[in-house]
Amino acid sequence: MDLLNTLVDKGLRRELPTREEALAVLATSDDELLDVVAAAGKVRRQWFGRRVKLNYLVNLKSGLCPEDCSYCSQRLGSKAEILKYTWLKPDEASKAAAAGVAGGAKRVCLVASGRGPTDRDVDRVSQTIEAIKEQNEGVEVCACLGLLSDGQAERLRSAGADAYNHNLNTSEGTYGDITTTHTYADRVDTVQKAHAAGLSACSGLIAGMGESDADLVDVVFALRELDPDSVPVNFLIPFEGTPLAKEWNLTPQRALRILAMVRFVCPDVEVRLAGGREVHLRSLQPLALHLANSIFLGDYLTSEGQAGQADLDMIADAGFEVEGAGTTTLPAHRADAAAEGCGSSGGCGSGSGSGSVCGSSAAAGSAESAEPVGAAGATAATATAGSARTDLVAVRRRGAGTDLAPNA
Repeated sequence: MDLLNTLVDKGLRRELPTREEALAVLATSDDELLDVVAAAGKVRRQWFGRRVKLNYLVNLKSGLCPEDCSYCSQRLGSKAEILKYTWLKPDEASKAAAAGVAGGAKRVCLVASGRGPTDRDVDRVSQTIEAIKEQNEGVEVCACLGLLSDGQAERLRSAGADAYNHNLNTSEGTYGDITTTHTYADRVDTVQKAHAAGLSACSGLIAGMGESDADLVDVVFALRELDPDSVPVNFLIPFEGTPLAKEWNLTPQRALRILAMVRFVCPDVEVRLAGGREVHLRSLQPLALHLANSIFLGDYLTSEGQAGQADLDMIADAGFEVEGAGTTTLPAHRADAAAEGCGSSGGCGSGSGSGSVCGSSAAAGSAESAEPVGAAGATAATATAGSARTDLVAVRRRGAGTDLAPNA
């Protein structure tokens, strides 16, 4: 396909595809799926070889969130029967993190529910970061604590945090449909604060919430403009007891097309296969390794993942290798730019060819969210809807916040 040849060439040059090209990837047929995966795989291997970075989640505080994000089992008013507990002590969190590191994780992601941290919360998390770093030499730590106030990113950085995660989740045009207690602009601001503080920015999306192809392209283009080092791609886990419990809009094939589109738009960025992969990719998970160069090991925040050893076996069987602690994840041009400390949120070191500059608007990629798309693109989210697989949604009952051993 001429489209795929063009996208491979652009990906190898770190050049931004057009919106029409990105939409065309999502509109490809199942007969073309392996060609799409193979093409995006060439771009993935150019920048990341056959390495797979392992990440491990530690849920520091579960449930009890005052925000109303429709997709979240921890939201205000959620009836999902998840674990609920307040802050883990630093030694408890460090013990949980050690299990992931022992399983091969290179990065530990510390997550806490809530709108955003208080200064006391930042102190608590800082102590946890220091405890983890002291006991696990060389481990990366990413914090995910919600919306940041001025100065908090700098304090986390001083405590030893390497990265900060805050996802955009969906397009600016549809953000108000999934959350009303904060705005899309609030999320962009937090990513920019993390970036400006010298933290590696991590920001991604959730697919499968009923969005259109245009919405998916909008949010991925906005992420490209924000220029995070890591882009987690989550697939909605429709928890019973949440407003989106009936949203089963994904098939394994569509999930792969979404990952391929993200790879073409963000060719030299760590694309992380995140929550919901077991639920929606199912037996096609190994194909996703040709698109994403990073995954979570074991369980997620409130749901269980497949066994940690099964993750490791999958990586080996697919012909990939776990990325070692001594290996730099990002390509040299991005790693060098990060080391120099751009200090702003737009396009630094990306070599994007998109004309973006430091400090450019992160929302620019979503300005065209109302643009009409072809019939195939407009209906793709519903036309490819999969059947509900509620049997694959398992609430986490082990690991952090319990007396049971974690899955790592």
